[in-house]
Amino acid sequence: MRGWLRFLLIPLLVGLLASCASSGGGRTDAVATSLPAPDTTSASGAYQGGSDYRVGAQDLLEISVFGVKDLEKEVRVNSNGQISLPLIGGVMAGGKTIPELEAELARKYADGFLQKPQVSVFVKEYTSQRITLEGAINKPGIYPITGKTTLLQAIALAEGVDDKLADLGGVVLMRQVGGKRQAAVFDLRQVRKGVVDDPLIYGDDIIVVEQSASKTALRRFIESVPVLGVFSFL
Repeated sequence: MRGWLRFLLIPLLVGLLASCASSGGGRTDAVATSLPAPDTTSASGAYQGGSDYRVGAQDLLEISVFGVKDLEKEVRVNSNGQISLPLIGGVMAGGKTIPELEAELARKYADGFLQKPQVSVFVKEYTSQRITLEGAINKPGIYPITGKTTLLQAIALAEGVDDKLADLGGVVLMRQVGGKRQAAVFDLRQVRKGVVDDPLIYGDDIIVVEQSASKTALRRFIESVPVLGVFSFL
């Protein structure tokens, strides 16, 4: 595992191990709920947070104006960062935050078309979102994701697991949920067979495939938690 990621993960895993120990520890086969969507993303994959995410080329936007059904539209940001909408035509969306774009669209619709329009923008597909894949992966690194992406698809982006080193029962997924970092352990064999659902992956997720017979803090965490157990830590 790369040095920088190990530096990040070890304190997080120590917290997880402590929480497991306080609850009795011991690996079981109990199946728990999968990880919910992160704080800034709805279950449908639409952006709904208040962060400084900036719209990028090829993002798919869902735009609506309250009370005006005909102005609901899905548009793809072109390579120049522009979108085209009814009544107002071309608008530069690239580089703007969601609130900035909503304000810009409201201003344009108010200029001779609507009175006090309330514009909502959701990002349905991201091209500038990134996920991190580390551990026993053929090509570990940081990868962009577009639209709905599952765990298996994410691992495929990194050209799959290292068959000689990977522990398929030790795949850890981490993300920010409810203001806390949460993690779940997945058995890739069960996911491939359809025994358990192939979970959705979101921007900023960290996926780590542990090595077989390793002695890391991650290994101790995996051996201490229920299969598919979801655990929170600060």
